[in-house]
Amino acid sequence: MTAEPTATAPTTAAPRRPGAAVVLIALALGLLVLAVASACIGQVPTSPAEVLGSLAHRIGLDLGPMPAHPSGEVTLWQVRFPRVVLAIVVGAGLACAGALLQGVFANPLAEPGVIGVSSGAAVGACAVILTGGAFVAGTAVAAAAFVTGLITTILVYLLARSDGRTEVVTLVLTGVAINAFAGGLIAFFTFAADPAARDQIVFWQLGSLNGATWEAVAVVTPMAIVGIAVTMMLANKLDLLSLGESAAAHLGVNVERLRQVAVLVVAVLVSASVAFTGIILFVGLVVPHLMRMVVGPAHRLLIPASVLCGAIVLLAADLGARTLVPNADLPLGMLTSLIGGPFFFWMLRRTRKQQGGWA
Repeated sequence: MTAEPTATAPTTAAPRRPGAAVVLIALALGLLVLAVASACIGQVPTSPAEVLGSLAHRIGLDLGPMPAHPSGEVTLWQVRFPRVVLAIVVGAGLACAGALLQGVFANPLAEPGVIGVSSGAAVGACAVILTGGAFVAGTAVAAAAFVTGLITTILVYLLARSDGRTEVVTLVLTGVAINAFAGGLIAFFTFAADPAARDQIVFWQLGSLNGATWEAVAVVTPMAIVGIAVTMMLANKLDLLSLGESAAAHLGVNVERLRQVAVLVVAVLVSASVAFTGIILFVGLVVPHLMRMVVGPAHRLLIPASVLCGAIVLLAADLGARTLVPNADLPLGMLTSLIGGPFFFWMLRRTRKQQGGWA
């Protein structure tokens, strides 16, 4: 007597995602290792033990060697540490803004540039450089970029409103129109500027962390922390919104108010970030999309994963900007675009093959 054949599980089951805790811990450890490595690399040689020893010494602990190079301590605290911290904060803020915008639009192709915040910030920065000359203070450029980024975002939202509500398609199309107009203004400012100011305008638009200071860190960090905290508070509502506007409204979500808060948070996060670094592309687009593939669409996990991964990506890009060409500081926005564009195309192809669309 032979045993009856037993049913077998289908072979097309979806691949299991790693545990959320494992992913978050791995990202946090990777960020820590990369931050130490970034602080070590430069013209002044510094070891990881010396970096950690310098940090411990500043908080009153004698747990490691101090930098042996005569300029090592000054280099760490005046050049490298501000740059590392600013890269972490800006990368985290841009990725968080991208995750929030993609959740509100229910579209993985959404990114902060859609609502005009980056182009608006560029208009303000270019205008100040044009009127103030090539040697205008960096704080004035940053302040103008922050203010005009916020104003542009609010203008896009107001122009997109109709009958007391805002359609996503209308908001995107309005953003496209404002971006085109801002691009024309930037082109005019570049044409009207003298050669020295023109060079500064072009360089600012390419993005860089070369001018990172503790003052910039002190301005951007509180805004990034508040923006990320508010985004985490919206996580459950974003999950409900993914079910559709009608379903979310029936479950108690004020969709219009949610969009208002989300657009404002994105404007603050991106304006504060690009004010001191210039335009940095693809971080807010690629990172949330990648993390959605790893941890899934639930925003309570997607947002912190995107924040950590965004910090890693920008820190790694800045490290490449400082080291790929000897004695040169490559434009950061150029690197993120050259890497992010093909990588995003690969992710789109992979997602379509595995899922048939966005999940």
